[in-house]
Amino acid sequence: MSLLIENVHIAPVVGQEIESGYIRIEGDRIAELGAGPAPDAPDAARIDTVRVDGTGCLATPGLVNTHHHLYQWASQGLAQDATLFEWLVALYRVWAAMDADVVRGASAAGLGWLALSGCTTTSDHHYIFPEGRGDLFAAGIEAAREIGVRFHPARGSMDRGESHGGLPPDAVVEELDDILAATAQAVDAYHDPSFSSMLRVVVAPCSPFSASAELMTESAALARAKGVRLHTHLAETLDEDEHCLAQFGLRPVDYMEKLGWLGPDVWFAHAVHLSDADIGKLAATGTGSAHCPSSNGRLGAGIARVSEMLRRGANVGLGVDGAASSELTPLAGEMRQALLFQRARYGPAALTARQALELATLGGARNLGREGELGSLEAGKLADIALWRIDGPFTSAVADPVCALVFGPPPPLARVLVGGRTVVEDGELKTVSQDAVGRAGAEARRRLLRRAEEQGVRAVREVHEG
Repeated sequence: MSLLIENVHIAPVVGQEIESGYIRIEGDRIAELGAGPAPDAPDAARIDTVRVDGTGCLATPGLVNTHHHLYQWASQGLAQDATLFEWLVALYRVWAAMDADVVRGASAAGLGWLALSGCTTTSDHHYIFPEGRGDLFAAGIEAAREIGVRFHPARGSMDRGESHGGLPPDAVVEELDDILAATAQAVDAYHDPSFSSMLRVVVAPCSPFSASAELMTESAALARAKGVRLHTHLAETLDEDEHCLAQFGLRPVDYMEKLGWLGPDVWFAHAVHLSDADIGKLAATGTGSAHCPSSNGRLGAGIARVSEMLRRGANVGLGVDGAASSELTPLAGEMRQALLFQRARYGPAALTARQALELATLGGARNLGREGELGSLEAGKLADIALWRIDGPFTSAVADPVCALVFGPPPPLARVLVGGRTVVEDGELKTVSQDAVGRAGAEARRRLLRRAEEQGVRAVREVHEG
C-alpha cells in the first residue's frame, strides 16, 4: 500500500523546510517528498494509495527518546523534594518489590504516553531484576510490540551494593557472572540489526556508583563483541562527582575514559556536570549524551551545557527519563524545556526552535546509531512521522509552525506513523485501547506499592512523607 500526505508543512530537519508539500510512503519507507502537489506515481494504477490531507499540519520526523525507565511509571510522585541520591535511596526499596506484571503494566502506560507525544522510537534503561519475579526484560518488550513503537531496551545492571561502597542496597544488585550471562542472552534472543528493526538491545550497566569497574569493562567487551551499543548514567549531579573522586580518584568522564567507555557506540544519560575538557573528549570520540531537562530540574541536578556541547561538535539527543523523576512528561515537551533551560543559562540565542527539534529527532537517532534510518524526513528513510495540528484557534496565532511546536505546549497530533503504520490518530492510540493501557499503569502502581508495603510498610510511608 502507498500512503500520500498532501498539503502539509514539512520540517525535515535535514534540508530546506517546505511550506506546502507532500510525502509519499511506500511500505515502511519514505519514497519521495517535495513541494507542491504530488506527481502521479508511475505505478498508481496498481497501488491502492491512501491519501491523508495534511492541511493545517506540520510534519516532522517521529521523536526519538534516548533515555527512559518505563517501570518508574508505577512510582510517580514519591520523594518529591529529594536530591538524586536521596531519591534513589528511598525508591530502591520500593522498586525491589516489582515483578513482571508491574513492569508490563507500567511499560504499556509509559509507551502509550510517549506515542501520544509524537514519539516513534524509545530506549528503556531497566537495571533492577529482583530474583524470582518473572521475565522483566521480556515484559517491556511485549508492551512495546503492543503499542507499536520502535524499542531499544537497555539491559541494565548493578553489582556494587552498599557493602562494596555502592549506593543501592545489596538486595537489589546481581552477581557479575549472572549479569553478563543474562545480558548476552537478551542480545541473542531479541536484537534485530536490520534496517527496519523494531527492536534493538543495548548493554547498560547503571552508573559509576552502582556498577563495579569490572562490570563496566566486561560489559563494554560484551557489547562490542556482539555489535550493540553501550549506555549508562553519567555526570548527573555534584554528588556523583564527589563519589567518583573519593572512590576512584577521577571525575566521571575521566573514569569512563579509563574503562574504555568513550566512543561512537556509547551515549551517556544526563551529562550535566561536564568540564571543558570533558566536552572536548565527548566531541573527539563521538560519544553522545541524552539531555533530560525536566528530570534534571525536578531533582535539582543542574542544567547541562547543551549549547556548548553542540557548538563543539558533541552529539546530544533528548530523554524523558523515568516517570518517577519526570512525572507525566511528554517527550514533545522536552524540546521546550531544553530550549528554555539553555536560554536561561546562556541567553536567547543559546538554542533555536529548530535546534531543539533536531535534538528530539536526528540527535536521538545518532545516539541510537540509527541516523541512516531515522531522525529526518528523507527519501529512503523509514516512514516514522508525526503530524502536528497547528491550525487550531489558539496555535494558529503563531505564524511559524516549528515555533508553535517548540515554544508552546505540544499541539494536538493528527497522526503518528511508525514505518507507515498509524499508531496515533486525532490524539488517540489506534494500536491498543488507550483506556486499557492507562488502567494497566494505574494497576501497576497499586500492585507495586502493595507489594512494597507487604515487604515493609515503614519504607513506603517514609517515601510518601519524604
